[in-house]
Amino acid sequence: MASLFKWSWLKFNSGIVIGFLATFFFMYNFFGAKDTRRLILPAPTRDHQWVVKKSALFNLVHPHLTGEESLVGDELYSKVRILCWIMTSPSNLETKARHLKATWTRHCNIVLFMSSTTDDKFPTIGLDTLEGREQLYWKTIKAFQYAHKNYYEEADWFLKADDDTFVVVDNLRFLLSNYTPQQPIYFGKRFKPYAKQGYMSGGAGYVLSKEALRRFVDGFSTEVCTHTTSVEDRALGQCMEKMGVIAGDSRDREGRETFHPFVPESHLTGHFPKSFWYWNYCYYPIVEGPQCCSDLAISFHYVSPTLMYELEYLTYHLRAYGYQYRFQPALPENVDRLPMHEPKKRTDPVNSTLVEDQASKP
Repeated sequence: MASLFKWSWLKFNSGIVIGFLATFFFMYNFFGAKDTRRLILPAPTRDHQWVVKKSALFNLVHPHLTGEESLVGDELYSKVRILCWIMTSPSNLETKARHLKATWTRHCNIVLFMSSTTDDKFPTIGLDTLEGREQLYWKTIKAFQYAHKNYYEEADWFLKADDDTFVVVDNLRFLLSNYTPQQPIYFGKRFKPYAKQGYMSGGAGYVLSKEALRRFVDGFSTEVCTHTTSVEDRALGQCMEKMGVIAGDSRDREGRETFHPFVPESHLTGHFPKSFWYWNYCYYPIVEGPQCCSDLAISFHYVSPTLMYELEYLTYHLRAYGYQYRFQPALPENVDRLPMHEPKKRTDPVNSTLVEDQASKP
């Protein structure tokens, strides 16, 4: 009798344990594994087309929603040409880089994916380096040298971003429209140590004017600048200072930051402990909460593939009915002085290829 009771008790408790584990794994796979499940990507549209030439992606048109008024955006697209180069690696092409290709990079004039090795299918440009954090500055040096050699005359500004950075390129164009490519200046999330004028955070991305790029490349050809450390953003900032390139103020007219080194949640709802390194690095006073970020924010870092699509939707699709934007600064007078650049036709069947963005197919 005692043996039968023990056996029944064992089966009862075993059933509870098995049921709990089954429920746990079901709930985890349904709710908790969002970022590990296969992403369902948007269907391709006419905006998801590129001309590929020499491993560079050229946008055919300034992408915007059908029927949306975009005369100002179209004007800035032609007057403030931005080459975006993305720091990536062979192991990140499918997990990270393809999602940039399907979202915000479509708003750049030219896109280069820089890696250690060449991948003609994606495509990427091989910089003949190793991978790893200790190689970041070498990759940065070689990437800017490549852009200078091959595309210097086809862009006005040169943006570096990581493959987990999200950039609102149209807001970047507005910031840059206050300046000219001939000014020796660069912009980003400004940190204050290690250089008198500070330097720009690598994760938040930074953008060099045409003149700043020329001086950076000259700095290495004349050996005024050298590879002193693998800390890419700090080393680049120190070279910029040596070459007389100004660290620009990227805050908006209300004094709010536009480049951000973390995801939106961290800036909007998070609280940085006073012992956190961020307090000692930021050039401008830190503001936590909704006033942290400009209405015309430019970048966020540590963005997952899923969040890439969420931010693209929130930026270009979500609207509150019946409202006008509260912060709608007028175009700077400088825009009238900037030349209009007509896009070059790239239909050479040998040297260029018209492709539909495969990253946007499920």
